[in-house]
Amino acid sequence: MAEPTAKDKAWVIFDRIIADASPRGIHTNPWRLVDDKRQYMPDIAILERLLGVPLYLKATVRSGVRALAIDVWLAYELRRAGFEADAVWPRASHPRILPVPITSLLDALPRAERAKLLERLTKKTAIPGVTSSSASILGKNYLKQVDVIMTDWATGPEILISTKRMDSSYGKNAANRIEESYGDAKNLRLRHPMAALGFLIALRSDVKVKEPLIFDWLTDLVGKLGQEDDAYHATSLLLMDYGDDLVVEEEDDDEEPENPLAEVGAEPEPGGAEDVEEVPLYEIEAALAGLPRVVIQEDLVEPHLRASPFIANIVNRALDATPINLHKTARALRKNAAAVD
Repeated sequence: MAEPTAKDKAWVIFDRIIADASPRGIHTNPWRLVDDKRQYMPDIAILERLLGVPLYLKATVRSGVRALAIDVWLAYELRRAGFEADAVWPRASHPRILPVPITSLLDALPRAERAKLLERLTKKTAIPGVTSSSASILGKNYLKQVDVIMTDWATGPEILISTKRMDSSYGKNAANRIEESYGDAKNLRLRHPMAALGFLIALRSDVKVKEPLIFDWLTDLVGKLGQEDDAYHATSLLLMDYGDDLVVEEEDDDEEPENPLAEVGAEPEPGGAEDVEEVPLYEIEAALAGLPRVVIQEDLVEPHLRASPFIANIVNRALDATPINLHKTARALRKNAAAVD
């Protein structure tokens, strides 16, 4: 039995946080009426808890856990908005990438056959083209790993959200991240013009002190990415505030390069053992009780780049681009927004 990696541990803690926030998969309606205007109210408290997980685990950039916290939250928000749970990737349970027709097959099988297939699907080693921890989507000219997706065989991709995170080295990495996002937007938009395309970047709040010009530059360009006809439909910038004692020193913040020749669809988990030791319950409880404090400072971000309009734009775009007989739950939640006293 192999020792669980930082990502293995993180997933168990992430899952517990999401399960506690949505018992039995039941969510509260995120839509509210404020001064007779419909607004989406994101669950920022859950985001802050999820962001505490990589800090608790002292996860490095290369572990993939830091950015994963944001992806888990966005997928949770899409399920809160009423979209079909299994169509939103990463899923709320392992395997994180699983085509909807496979889940439909599982539901239709007799119990004994279902158990056998489920056992095979939930093994750590991925089934190429079927299960995975991440997915690549073919754009106009090249494959692009997309962090948060809503898709089905019948509809094709309906939501494609790319996320980036920078906790340091802002001057070194900011230009690369923006250049990548411009190219990715055009690549995806040209092949999937009907999909709701989003880009979210999260920065540690010390950027405003250490690199104020970089922060202003990023704010300007991230905003413009959401205004151009051939770029994203919605963009967002998050500021994460946490203590200096939680910083993990690293020599290199660069991400692993993507493989442009990877197969379309699910990407196999690189390496890894077939059997991994389970994370003990007491470790999960200790982590939940000891999560470092992370605060999202939305008041320091331009209103149009905050989480609420970003998610609202993505949800509205996805609903407006499909006929009314699709995504009925999401439409009902939006229609029945509760008034705020």
